[in-house]
Formats: sequence, structure tokens, C-alpha cells
Amino acid sequence: MSGRGGRRVHVNTARRRSASSTRWLERQLNDPYVQAAKSKGYRSRAAFKLTELDQRFRLLKPGARVLDLGAAPGGWSQVAAERVGESGRIVAADILPMEPIAGVEVIECDLLDPATPDLLKLALGSKADLVLSDMAAPTTGHRQTDHIRTLALFEAALDMAQDVLKPGGAFIGKVFQGGATSEFLARVRKMFAQVKHVKPPASRSESVELYLVATGFKK
Repeated sequence: MSGRGGRRVHVNTARRRSASSTRWLERQLNDPYVQAAKSKGYRSRAAFKLTELDQRFRLLKPGARVLDLGAAPGGWSQVAAERVGESGRIVAADILPMEPIAGVEVIECDLLDPATPDLLKLALGSKADLVLSDMAAPTTGHRQTDHIRTLALFEAALDMAQDVLKPGGAFIGKVFQGGATSEFLARVRKMFAQVKHVKPPASRSESVELYLVATGFKK
């Protein structure tokens, strides 16, 4: 992708705008995925990360049941709803409020609440084909701390996947830095037939995020 005909937009630092805010604004204006998300009506550029992952692994099939954890603002749910069609079912869960999306059941809940698994299973209606998690803890600026906090969310998402996936189902979860630890990888490999770490093109080059894609759930 190339934004604005390949011409880079430069932003001057305004009196009331910090240098970091100026850099963020300049990056947004020059990010082709941000522009593409706007043109396609996606709520975030992150939608293209799922699009690219699905182009590679072909997990969002017509009629599939999908659980999207940490779904707000809804970019991944939008892509999932487009690809599974009216015969599929998408349940989007987040602790944050989220605007409705056509074809998606949105549930505001805390993934760590003991009542949440039963709530989400009821919403799905039956076992899921795919569980998605783009969750990451708010960054602190300390990579190791951020990695540990995001792994905790990854573990919670994996617990949910183990509870709701049908045999042969798949899981996509965000991790940081070098990927899942050996302990987590050992667990995931016992649960799934194939496990890969992937950095989709839409993930910014300076970002330390990776996605663990696990297929062939072994109930």
C-alpha cells in the first residue's frame, strides 16, 4: 500500500501540541492502512491484520462461529462478519463499550469474571470454529513488563478457547517480543495440531507484536 500518491505528509508542531502528538499525527496521516480503513469503513487499521492472517490461513469460512475477545473498537469483528456471512455467527466481547455492528452480537463483559465463560457460550449457541484475541495490556514503556501483562491476557484468551472451541477449531492470539514463552508454547502445542508465530504486513515494523496462529484444536 502507498498513501497519498506516495507523497509524505509533514506536520509542524503546533503551540499546544507536543512533539510526541505531532509524530503520532504525522504517522497516522502517512499510514496507508489508516487511509484504507477509512475508505472501507473499518473502525481501525487493525482490520487489515486479520484480513492478511485470513488470506494466509483461510480460517474465516462462510457459516463459521467466531468469538472475538477484546473486540473494541470492532475492526476484527467487521472483517469476520463480512467473511462468515449471514449463515455465520460472530460474538464480540470487550470490557469497553462498543458501538453495534451489523451481524455481530456485542457483549460488554470482563474476560476475567468467572461468569463470563458461560455468558459467551450461551451467546455462541454451540462450539466455536475460531477464537480471536487482539488484546494487549496498556503499554508502560518497559518491554518486559508489557510482555508479561499481555501474556496474562493471552492466557485468559487461550483458556476461553479451550472451553469453547470445537475439535478442529482455530485460535489467533496476540503476543509480544519473542512470541509465546516455552511454557505457553508447550501448552498450545498440546492443544493444537499446528502452531505458528506470524507478523502480518499491516503490523507496524516498529511494533513488537506477533500473532500466534494455532489450528487443528484437539479436544
